[in-house]
Amino acid sequence: MLGIGLVAFLGISTLPLLGNLFQGNDAPAGAPTEQAATSAQQAELASQVKGYEMVLQREPENQTALRGLLEARLEMIRLQLADVQTVIEPLEKLVKLNPDRADYAVLLAQAKQYSGNREGAAQTYRNVLKTQPGNVNALQGLVTLFLEEQRPEAAIGLLENTLKSANQANQIQPGSVDVTSVRLELGRVYMAQSRFDDALKVYERAIEGDSGDFRPVLAKGMVLQEQGKADEAKPFFDKALELAPPQFKDQIKQRMAATPGTGTDLPALPAPDSPPAVDVPTSSPSEATDE
Repeated sequence: MLGIGLVAFLGISTLPLLGNLFQGNDAPAGAPTEQAATSAQQAELASQVKGYEMVLQREPENQTALRGLLEARLEMIRLQLADVQTVIEPLEKLVKLNPDRADYAVLLAQAKQYSGNREGAAQTYRNVLKTQPGNVNALQGLVTLFLEEQRPEAAIGLLENTLKSANQANQIQPGSVDVTSVRLELGRVYMAQSRFDDALKVYERAIEGDSGDFRPVLAKGMVLQEQGKADEAKPFFDKALELAPPQFKDQIKQRMAATPGTGTDLPALPAPDSPPAVDVPTSSPSEATDE
């Protein structure tokens, strides 16, 4: 359980970018939820979707309309009014029109992943990694697919190769590979396999590489806590608490009080300087025609 709780708590990246939206679709049909849509909301969203679709019939590459359609359908997914597959078509068009926008491609890969197209998701993640080998969202998405397929060695190999080529990649494009985030992801894989010693070594190297980042310090404390070594874990929790930005301190305190083996899923902590997933402007179907 710790492997899952660890990645959820550390927030190695912004992944899953769509997870919070899609998880609601697992609820039983007709089950009451806090996200239940009113009739007015349903009608408004349906009207928006129809409006954007009409614009796209005339202008298939109108990106304002495509982004508006994507936004409306994402909201419908959040309210359990639509299926994940409804965002795949606009995302495919946005990826084609914006080949340099990795965020659209990662969103597309996630949509395919949640809709059951694992092969398509993996290929889309790989396409991102060809041009951006350090894209943590794509790395984590592909790693998650490998783990779901019971292929931990493939996940480890992918991450180790990324680390081996990090220096060269960062010389070509400074900051293109966040080594600490990749190491945290590698540690997550080891934890999923209960390889505690390997995970600790990875986190120790991450601490050595960036002593000011609270995430690997916290990760090491969590591993020690999971092993029942509360006294050894405490200094790392205390150090993480000292290093962490104020908005994360309460969450760290909750983790400190957690019982080993619970896999506590706390709100994700984004990686430093993580960009927003997709910049989707707020616009109406009528405004889309002005593009």
